[in-house]
Amino acid sequence: MSKKKHKASPGQIIENRRARHEYFVEQRYEAGVALMGWEVKALREGRVNLTDSYVHVRNGEAWLIGCNISPLPSVSTHYVAEPTRTRKLLLNRKELDDMEVAVGQKGHTAICMALYWKAHLIKAEIALAKGKDDRDKRQDAKERDWERQKQRIMRGR
Repeated sequence: MSKKKHKASPGQIIENRRARHEYFVEQRYEAGVALMGWEVKALREGRVNLTDSYVHVRNGEAWLIGCNISPLPSVSTHYVAEPTRTRKLLLNRKELDDMEVAVGQKGHTAICMALYWKAHLIKAEIALAKGKDDRDKRQDAKERDWERQKQRIMRGR
C-alpha cells in the first residue's frame, strides 16, 4: 500500500505543516528571500525542508535560520554549497519593527510557514506564533477526531 502524499497548491514549493500543530498562528507576513542561483534551482526541484526553521530579527533585519535547501548533484564543483546557511528575508521597515516587538514578548516566536512562487519570485510566508502546550494539542486532536466522526455519520445516511 503506498503512502498518500500531500498535494500542494500550484505555486507552493513547500509548507511547514508541523508548525500548525506546534503553534497558534497570530499574524502572517509575506517576505522575499535572498537566494543564490543554485538554491533557486534546488527549490524548483522541491529539495527543501522547513521543519526546524525559524526567523530571527536582529539589527533591523530578519534572517531565516535552519531552512535546509539540498543542492542538486549538478551544482558547480568549484563552489561549496552550504545547505543550511542563514538567508536574509526582505520585509519593509514597519513589518520588521512590528515583528521585533512581537518576538520580544514571552512565548512568541516568528516561524516560516511556507515557501511559494509569486510570479517569478520566491516568497516566504512568515508567521508570528505562540507555542502550544500539550493540553492544547490534545484538544486539537479531539476536535479533528470529532470532525472525522461527523463526516462518517453524514456519509452513512
